[in-house]
Amino acid sequence: MEYMRLNKKNMAVFIEELGRTCEVWGPVKEGEQVKYAPVSNATDMALDGFKNSTMSPKEIFFPQSEKMLSFRREGEDANIYRDEQAQPTKKAIFGIRPCDARAFRILDMIFKNDQFTDNYWFSKRDATTLVGLGCTEPCSTCFCTSVNSHPFDEKGLDVLVSDLGEHYLFKALTKKGRELVAGISVMREPSDANIEAHMVLRKKAEDVMTVQFGTDKVKDKTVLELFNEDCWTGISEPCLNCSTCSYVCPTCHCFDIQDEVSKEGGERVRNWESCMTWIFTVHATGHNPRPTKKERVRQRFMHKFKYIPMKRNGEIGCVGCGRCVALCPVNIDIREVVKQMNS
Repeated sequence: MEYMRLNKKNMAVFIEELGRTCEVWGPVKEGEQVKYAPVSNATDMALDGFKNSTMSPKEIFFPQSEKMLSFRREGEDANIYRDEQAQPTKKAIFGIRPCDARAFRILDMIFKNDQFTDNYWFSKRDATTLVGLGCTEPCSTCFCTSVNSHPFDEKGLDVLVSDLGEHYLFKALTKKGRELVAGISVMREPSDANIEAHMVLRKKAEDVMTVQFGTDKVKDKTVLELFNEDCWTGISEPCLNCSTCSYVCPTCHCFDIQDEVSKEGGERVRNWESCMTWIFTVHATGHNPRPTKKERVRQRFMHKFKYIPMKRNGEIGCVGCGRCVALCPVNIDIREVVKQMNS
């Protein structure tokens, strides 16, 4: 059946039985922050009052620093190379928000094209089942409905869960999701009232999340029109180029690759990078096509709302999670920036 119900009193059994087949992850409180981490029982998870994680869970599949290969010297002329791509652990992530799951779907399109597939991303992604938790009380900084999504968006999820108070309602969306739900002994068929309650929650959340801006004019403008807008100087003026927005964003995916070498050998490591840093685009000649923060700030917003939609069938490179709004130290609000771009 598409829908199944779980009494919250049986969450311990749910985690225990799920843990027999895979590693279970969920939202965990760490000081003042919430992050996704492995859990062994239901009490490990910070589900009461949970809004969203502080950092995007993209680092589960795209770590901040990732060893790609290692090499060692063998004699004077030969190097021995070893692929360091580990066999991924089978995982199920419970409580992921729909906006973050949608971000994974966008990154799927970016990390795979006709010429290239990023196996470092997909090996971990394919081994993971995403059990999403619908947003019944979106944050004031959220704006998913403005970027073609909503608080109960199913795109990218294997299972969508609704919090009905005493119960969770599970909606299996994919084969992996159906297998997960079918493997839990304490799952029960829901009543019509349970499904109706889910629909009410969904409608209530959507009513709260009114559309805050449009992107129709951004779509219609040419790249050069947007590029040469007068607004970029004012938008970039308070920016510190600290890269907080890039690092907390679930769709930012820039990286740098470094070889860390010693006399005995070394490692090739992939590290997160940011278009907000000066060094990101500096050429070997010393020339930098984005020499000031104006060019770097413009690149960030143009990339998400113009370049990605142009290349990915209109898919906006932002999911409205609001992390950049909440954590920007100088209060640059992406919603206000897009309103200027769309004017």
